[in-house]
Amino acid sequence: MMNFSPAVRVQALRVVRGGREVLHGVTFDVPRGSILGLLGPSGCGKTTLMRALVGVQIVKGGTVTVLGEPAGSPGLRRRVGYSTQTPAVYADLTVAENLRYFASVLRAPRTDAARVVDEVGLGKHRDQTAQTLSGGQLSRLSLAVALLGSPDLLVLDEPTVGLDPVLRQELWELFRELADRGVTLVVSSHVMDEAGRTDRLLLMREGRLLADGTPDGLRARTGTPDLEEAFLQLITEKAGSLA
Repeated sequence: MMNFSPAVRVQALRVVRGGREVLHGVTFDVPRGSILGLLGPSGCGKTTLMRALVGVQIVKGGTVTVLGEPAGSPGLRRRVGYSTQTPAVYADLTVAENLRYFASVLRAPRTDAARVVDEVGLGKHRDQTAQTLSGGQLSRLSLAVALLGSPDLLVLDEPTVGLDPVLRQELWELFRELADRGVTLVVSSHVMDEAGRTDRLLLMREGRLLADGTPDGLRARTGTPDLEEAFLQLITEKAGSLA
């Protein structure tokens, strides 16, 4: 039986950090089997929002429901993959050893380590220790850990930072393949040319949603062919409405 409930439902989410409100009543849904892009400049609240989705962020108000359960519920541990900006792997272990370790923690199939290392293009580096990898390779290793166990939801915080254009293209092809299999992805970025690869975009600025729509819809709304121009125009419109 098909499940038509959203993979993620965020309602009136507020987060306060250091006495300052960093998310201001954010509300949105994410359909299952889609790619949602979180786009905006550094410091706009993307990472805080993603931390709330995986249940590791203390919230001031509102609700976050993931795959039908409150974010952070024990039942979601094997169903949600999370890749942070700072890779959380063991520096003295090899790529293969890291993946085998995390696969055992997640109780993923033993074959998963070999599968994900090839999916992220680290096959030639499987015997290198993590401390010898480049920044881009570490990002790919963190992504590989998130892919273990075939999660239903992937939350990826700027997964393509530091990667060359060819590898970025390959990873976005992988993201699309995963979505076609029914996996839901939430991918943050500050790179505008990645925005057009998503099914839907949330444009964020200063802890608020500036816009929510498809890439084509946002272009049409602003009358601009370029998403970066659309983003800048929306900022100008928002500033004018507050003046």
